Amino acid sequence: MAAIVIRNALVFRAGRFQKTDVRADGRWISRIEPGVDAAGARVIDAGGLYLLPGVIDPQVHFRDPGLTHKEDLETASRACAKGGVTSFLEMPNTIPNAINQREIDNKHAIAARKSRVNWGFFIGATNHNLADLQSATRVCGIKAFLGASTGDLLVDDPKALEAIFAHTDKCRVIATHCEEEAFLRARKDEFAGRTDIRGYTEWRNVEAAYRSTQTVVNLARKYGHRAHILHVSTARECELFIPRDTLVTCEACPHHLLFNVRDAEEQGAWLKMNPPLKYEADNRGLWDALRDGRISCIATDHAPHLPAEKRKPVWQAPAGIPLVENSLALILDASARGECSLEQVALWMCQRPAQVYAMKGKGFIEVGFDADLALVDPNDVHEPRNETQLTKCGWTPWHGRKLKGRAILTICGGQVVYENGKVNDEVRGREIQYQ
Repeated sequence: MAAIVIRNALVFRAGRFQKTDVRADGRWISRIEPGVDAAGARVIDAGGLYLLPGVIDPQVHFRDPGLTHKEDLETASRACAKGGVTSFLEMPNTIPNAINQREIDNKHAIAARKSRVNWGFFIGATNHNLADLQSATRVCGIKAFLGASTGDLLVDDPKALEAIFAHTDKCRVIATHCEEEAFLRARKDEFAGRTDIRGYTEWRNVEAAYRSTQTVVNLARKYGHRAHILHVSTARECELFIPRDTLVTCEACPHHLLFNVRDAEEQGAWLKMNPPLKYEADNRGLWDALRDGRISCIATDHAPHLPAEKRKPVWQAPAGIPLVENSLALILDASARGECSLEQVALWMCQRPAQVYAMKGKGFIEVGFDADLALVDPNDVHEPRNETQLTKCGWTPWHGRKLKGRAILTICGGQVVYENGKVNDEVRGREIQYQ
């Protein structure tokens, strides 16, 4: 594996961008200093560009195994490389559901063959698999769906949920999809005659999310157990969080930051997701919570479906959108419009996901850390297009929209995995390790 030297970049370190050089020897960063020795290395001139730790996407659905007509670990990881994402954490609602060690080990084996970037997997919680959760290895955390989900992947028994918090390793993150199932079931008949997507938002409303999130926050504090609230969609939920908390953390997704129900009314089921898009006040509340540290990080909840599936009527179409390929570009574009700084982009998308899940060697540009890097041009204006998407589903809700800023080169484990518009298919990622 050849050494790489990146010259003259603005490098994100210690919370700010500073002009310096970075050298990687093999998988690791070996030197960080101006004028670093380039002997035996490929030299990349990065003048005017920004060097970020590789983006970490801590919530994706890559559909492998069992739903590979929508996506698989090869196509999804190629899309990651294009988007500056060097590590992902994947959810357990594959087929079979990843609810035991056998299925976790199988997913690792698939990733080792297919994934161009680094990977980690959640084990899924059910009402009945506490013993599997207690004994699981090679997992980043426990995923608990508290609202309707796939197969047996639903924890709708309050006693089962409390047992998970009470009787699993308190340092192991319990990541939760927070929509209260009993509340949703009780109200569903009220919306049976609705065919509009606003009706879907009104069914899976702010109250459904708030009640469920409040339950998780209370359990986490009762048992002193690490919890992470996935895809927070409402400003009201943010009232439950404490800035820079380390016991209860949470994330926001680009779609909940940038879209609301008015956009869903324009695009229909293409913008159907769980939890659904809410309102402009929620967009503002999520941005505010990111800026003040109540929300820790940004994740995509990348959940691809084929166009034919998304063209179905609102209540029959599957929920979810593809996003991993364009997530960094979308937040860079938001930065260009004044929503946040480039430093905050690096913090939310690179550093904090590594901290939330206690990843070894990830999230920072420091000597001895993994050489996972994304070289970014914040001034590059481009248009995501359906026909150029690498995700297998082949579409994006941002088709044809001008965005400012994107990754132009991605390095994973000291190897260039994306450059000049092409993925290097010889590169393979590695299983993420945890502290």
